[in-house]
Amino acid sequence: MTTVIDVEGVSKQFKIHHGRHQSLKERLLHPKSGSTEVFHALRDINFKVDTNETVGLLGHNGSGKSTLLKCICGVLQPTSGAIRLRGSLAALLELGAGFQTELSGRDNVYLYGAMLGFSKKMVDGIFDDVVDFSEIEQFIDTQVKFYSSGMYVRLAFAVAVNVDPDILVVDEVLAVGDERFQAKCIDRIQTFQNEGRSILLVTHNADQVRSICDRAIVLENGRMIADGPTHESLRIFREHLMDSATEHDHSGVLANISIDSITTPSGSFDVRSGAGMHFDVNITTQTAYSGNFVMEIFTRGGLLVSRSDAKGSPVNLTPGPNRIGIDLPQIPLLDGVYDVNVGVVDPHGNTVVAWKEQAASIQVTYDGRESGLVEMGASIRQQ
Repeated sequence: MTTVIDVEGVSKQFKIHHGRHQSLKERLLHPKSGSTEVFHALRDINFKVDTNETVGLLGHNGSGKSTLLKCICGVLQPTSGAIRLRGSLAALLELGAGFQTELSGRDNVYLYGAMLGFSKKMVDGIFDDVVDFSEIEQFIDTQVKFYSSGMYVRLAFAVAVNVDPDILVVDEVLAVGDERFQAKCIDRIQTFQNEGRSILLVTHNADQVRSICDRAIVLENGRMIADGPTHESLRIFREHLMDSATEHDHSGVLANISIDSITTPSGSFDVRSGAGMHFDVNITTQTAYSGNFVMEIFTRGGLLVSRSDAKGSPVNLTPGPNRIGIDLPQIPLLDGVYDVNVGVVDPHGNTVVAWKEQAASIQVTYDGRESGLVEMGASIRQQ
C-alpha cells in the first residue's frame, strides 16, 4: 500500500475580532479598540489514507471537517503540522466552491480544468463526458449564478470525476440533488474504488459511510476522537451526538437513558429464513421519557435491509428498567449474518437520545439455492 494523504500534527487557528471598528477612518482613530480571540479549528490531527482506500469523515457542525478538507486541498494553510499528497487530487468542497458565478457552465469547466493543470486540449477531450454526466446540456452556456443547487452539484461532480484524479475529496455535496443523481454519483464512486483510487468523503449520511467507506474518522471540536472500522466510528459519532443533545437539554432527561441489551426468549439469535423472531430490548432510564423507538438491520457489508419509522413507534419510558418487545413475523432474508442497531429518538424523530450500535447479530440459515438478499417466494411455471 502507498500512502496518498499523510496528515501529520495539523492544527489550524483563526483570529476572531470582537468590537472592532469597521471603517478605515475609525480604525486609524482608535487603533487599539476591540479585542481578539484565538479560535482553534483543528488541534493536532494525524491520519493517513492509502491507495484504494475510502475514508469517511464525520462530525457535528463546527467540528472542523470542512477546515480540514480545505487544508488538505491547499485552500487553507495549517497553522502547524504538515500535509503530504501523492498523486493528483480533485475536490468538491462546499457547494459551488471555485465556480465564477458570472461565467457560464462551459467557461467554468475550462476554468476548473485549468486550475487542475489541464490544457485546453485536455479539457476538450473530457468536455462531452462532463456535460453528459451532469445532464445539464441545455444550460451549459448559462451563467452559473442562475443555476439551482442541484445543477451546481451536477456540474461540479461531473468535472471532478472526469479529470481522472488519483484522490477524490467530497464534502457534503451528495446531500444535494435528487435521489437518482445521488445514486449515479455513488455508482461512479464505486467505480473509482474498483479502479484503486483513494476517496475522502464527508457526509452526515451514516448509511453512505457504512456502505461506501473502509474506515471512518470522527472529529469533535477540532480534535480527532476516532479513527477505525466504520461501525466503531459510527458508534462513537452517535454517542457524541447524544452528548451534544444532552448539553442543549436543560431538563437532563437525555443523559439518563441507556440501552442495556437485546435478548430473545430462546437465548439464540439463530433463525431459519422465513421464520419469525421476537426480541426484547432492555432500556434503563432515571427519568420518564416519551419518544420513538428505532430499529435498523444491516448486512455485514453495510447495506441497509430495514429501518423502522422514527416517528411511527412511540414508547413511554418510566423511571427504572423498561422492556420493549419487537415481533418480526417473518424474516425473508437469505443466508448470512445481519447486525441489529436500536435506539430511542425524540418525538419528532430528529435527535438521537439513546443508541446501541450492533446491539445483536442475527444468523439466518436458508435451505434453498437462491442467491441475493431476500427470498421473494417467486412461483415459476411454463405458460
